[in-house]
Amino acid sequence: MMMTPNLSGKIAVVTGASRGVGRGIAQVLGEAGATVYVTGRSVRGAATTENLPGTIDETAELVTAMGGTGIPVRCDHTVDAEVAALFERVRQEHGRLDLLVNNVWGGYEHYDTHKFDGPFWEQPWWYWEGMFVAGVRAHYLASRFAASLMLPHRRGLIINISSGDGQKYRGNLLYDVAKTAVDRLAAGIAHELRSSTIAALSLYPGFVRTERVMAVHAAHPFDLSQTETPEYTGRAVAALAGDPDVMRWSGSVVKVGELARVYGFTDRDGTQPPPFTFEEPGSLA
Repeated sequence: MMMTPNLSGKIAVVTGASRGVGRGIAQVLGEAGATVYVTGRSVRGAATTENLPGTIDETAELVTAMGGTGIPVRCDHTVDAEVAALFERVRQEHGRLDLLVNNVWGGYEHYDTHKFDGPFWEQPWWYWEGMFVAGVRAHYLASRFAASLMLPHRRGLIINISSGDGQKYRGNLLYDVAKTAVDRLAAGIAHELRSSTIAALSLYPGFVRTERVMAVHAAHPFDLSQTETPEYTGRAVAALAGDPDVMRWSGSVVKVGELARVYGFTDRDGTQPPPFTFEEPGSLA
């Protein structure tokens, strides 16, 4: 198994990290010694999204317990002023940003009460707002602010958490279009920042055992044999952040399972789940 990279001194922002993949990423970055700004809407002492467990405070404490420095920042990524304030705080406290992980995403709300793979004309309209405003637009806005912190130093890494297998239809029209847009966003950012040696890419987890997935499983059991933990994605992000040759990936779409083979990391249980394909259960990255 690959040793955790040393990311001491690195400054990272992980959006949408109250739980799920975002929390797993923040946790592993903490284990690697990074300072991680943990963003989201769920805070201790208040109602959480769909009453799911997890808050930014708990994630930040986990980052610190793992050896890094966790900083919770309550941020609604659909509110421009809150996003601007987040990155201004990073600027004031550190003067730079090394890593942005665009993980925040809307559109999974009430997943267990709607047929996600039903025809587009039967999908609830608010899926659009969730996926494009709280998803694609949120990724764009955070990347815009992050770039301004990275450009003076001519280094940095922007990762968009996406989903799919890179080729096949994702089973829901709005989801497919939105995730394709996320991938193209990363490719365009990479193109425009290449001369500044700032990398950008899309990263595809597989079928992840997030709190939301496990809540659905509790209500309607399904096969979990081909699933992985959120930390598996975290180990992929840490490997990329610690790679001095990360520009080789810039502009591309990469899968966590592929990076595990390249960098030699495993999931928490020592297994190495393969790259996701649509012959396997669908992803909820």
